[in-house]
Amino acid sequence: MTALHLSADEVLTTTRTVRKRLDFSRPVEPEVIRECLEIALQAPSGSNRQQWQFVFVTDPEKRKAIADYYRRGYYEYRDGPTAAGKLFADQPGRSQVQKRVMTSVDYLAEHMQDAPVLFIPCFYGRPDGEPASNQASPWGSIIPATWSFMLAARERGLGTAWTTLHLDYEKEVAEIIGIPYEQVTQVALIPVAYTIGTDFKPAPRESLDNVLHWNKW
Repeated sequence: MTALHLSADEVLTTTRTVRKRLDFSRPVEPEVIRECLEIALQAPSGSNRQQWQFVFVTDPEKRKAIADYYRRGYYEYRDGPTAAGKLFADQPGRSQVQKRVMTSVDYLAEHMQDAPVLFIPCFYGRPDGEPASNQASPWGSIIPATWSFMLAARERGLGTAWTTLHLDYEKEVAEIIGIPYEQVTQVALIPVAYTIGTDFKPAPRESLDNVLHWNKW
């Protein structure tokens, strides 16, 4: 593993969702995962409770079983109205971008089990149905830590993709890897692999003025 020596701004603006450029043929060393997670553990945590847990799956049979549930969730998503390729159909330029995103999502769904590492961040508790004020703390703690892991991975030449479609089958996935479903909430399913090339660029985004508000909406 060789660090890319990116600046903080470069890491923040070039950590992309990587699907087609994940190198499934190259193993990811456990010590690199540990380095990234040591950095992730420095993320802020509500009341400093650190109620997070991080599961990394490298066993091929378990990866395949988890990927099968991911695909089931993906097929339901693909056929629904909110699939990436169906968005912004009335905006020709943006519609083409969305269609390219969809082909990328198709590819990842087909190859999820081929990622050498599947990463499932979790937190203690099940806030389902709780008011937003009660949900904000656990979600607001696990997401920064997980994103910190993904940023650290980028600096080390690794690619990641935040996915959630397996959560329709969260209980079944919990059984595969022994997560106590009643006590622990899964947050995402993130493939981790070295990337094919490291030359990722900032992505096109909406104009800042379209999303910025000062003092009022």
